[in-house]
Amino acid sequence: MQIKNILKDRILHGQYPLDTNIPPEPRLEEEFGVSKITIRGAIKELVQEGYLEPSSGRGTRVIRNTRAAKRSTWKSFTELLVEEGHAMQKKLLGTEAVHYATETEQHRLFGDAGLRVERLYLLDGAPYIHYAHYLPARLEKTDLSGLAEHSLYGFLEENGIVLARFRDAFAVSAAPAGIAEQLNLAEGAPLLKRLRYAYDEAGGVVEYSEGYYNTALQHYVVNYDG
Repeated sequence: MQIKNILKDRILHGQYPLDTNIPPEPRLEEEFGVSKITIRGAIKELVQEGYLEPSSGRGTRVIRNTRAAKRSTWKSFTELLVEEGHAMQKKLLGTEAVHYATETEQHRLFGDAGLRVERLYLLDGAPYIHYAHYLPARLEKTDLSGLAEHSLYGFLEENGIVLARFRDAFAVSAAPAGIAEQLNLAEGAPLLKRLRYAYDEAGGVVEYSEGYYNTALQHYVVNYDG
């Protein structure tokens, strides 16, 4: 299941572009250190979900790179970029247990302690988005290493957290020193700041994120269809 989700994430982020073949099974076996049966099982699931199409002697081709069914007109920001031929890659910068200072948003949401996951998104190889994700302390004993490529929300669902809704807020912000360095920008450069709240079925916040986008590299895009 984890390998399937990683392969699916690579498809959705353009690392395996539409109408191209994914790497051959022996290369995937070597990369993940698993058996041929495991790789074939992951590929079979993605074929059943409509992302891949196997062809005898020609490899396995990507035939779909969006989450939504074809009848849906809505696409996420990443899907729009991938549709335009871009590739998005995630880099895990670190994970740690943290104590939240009083009067911070993290303390209001999660109390005294929680987890911080720091990731960098590369657009066609260039640093584009810096994200800090804050999670409940109850996830402290889970293995976070897979978040180098795995979807954060897929990780939460694998740990029994059902996501019911999201809320985003946007602002313009000066780049903090550490984040500016990660994005190869001068400290104080103007960035788009995105705050995301993810809620479970009971209405509790299970993830809070602070993202900084270098919109000089690529505008944040939302498409609306009537």
